[in-house]
Amino acid sequence: MIETVNADPAELAKFSELAHRWWDPDSEFRPLHQINPLRLDWIHGLSALTGKRVLDVGCGGGILADSMARRGADVLGIDLATKALRVAQLHALEAGTQNVQYREISAEAMAAEQPAGFDVVTCMEMLEHVPDPASVVRACATLVKPGGWVFFSTINRNAKAFMLAIVGAEYVLNMLPRGTHEYAKMIRPSELAGHCRSAGLDVLQTKGLEYNPLTRRYWLSANTSVNYLFATRRPG
Repeated sequence: MIETVNADPAELAKFSELAHRWWDPDSEFRPLHQINPLRLDWIHGLSALTGKRVLDVGCGGGILADSMARRGADVLGIDLATKALRVAQLHALEAGTQNVQYREISAEAMAAEQPAGFDVVTCMEMLEHVPDPASVVRACATLVKPGGWVFFSTINRNAKAFMLAIVGAEYVLNMLPRGTHEYAKMIRPSELAGHCRSAGLDVLQTKGLEYNPLTRRYWLSANTSVNYLFATRRPG
C-alpha cells in the first residue's frame, strides 16, 4: 500500500516559491512577523517554554520555531516545503539560534516515530492548508506527552472571514499573496473543537486575533470571528 501524505502539492509549491522572502519583515510574510510576539507570549504564558521540548508543526521558514528556541525551548520544526525549511535552517545559522532543528517530515509520520515525545506542540496557520486537518490534529495529540499543551491557530469560515482574510488581506490591502487562502479550507471553531475532542484533547482557552488596517496593529481578543487560536491539553 502506498502511503499518501496529508499535504496539497499546490500549497507546498506556493510557500516554497516565496521561501526566500520569509525573513524579510516587509515582504508578504510581514503579518507573520507582526503577530509572532503575540503568539509567542500567549504560548509562553500558558506553558513556560524554558527547558521544554517543543515541536512546531508546519513551521515554514521558522519564525515561531526560532523565537521559541530563543525563549529557552529545545525546538524541532517540521514541514514538507523543502525550500522553506532550507531558509529556516540558514536563518538559524546566520542568527546563531541555539536549540532549534528542522526536518522534512509530516506530522503523521512524526507521530508514528515519536509518540508522546514533546512537552508542547504548536501548529499555527497550517490547518487551513492541508486536505485533512483532523488527521493533523490527531497527530499533534499523539505527539504531545500526557499533561502537555497543543496550540493551534487558523481562520474561521464565514462571510466576515471571507471579506477580511481573503478579499481584504489578499486583494485590497495586498498584505498576503493572492490565493494564500481558500475559503472552502477554512475551519470553524466548532469544527476544530470537534477534531480536538475526537483526538482526546481538552480545549482550555480560545482567543481571537484582530487587526486594525489604519494603525496596522494586531491584538488578541475574545473575538474569534476571523482569526483564532486554541490552547488545548492532553489529559495527564
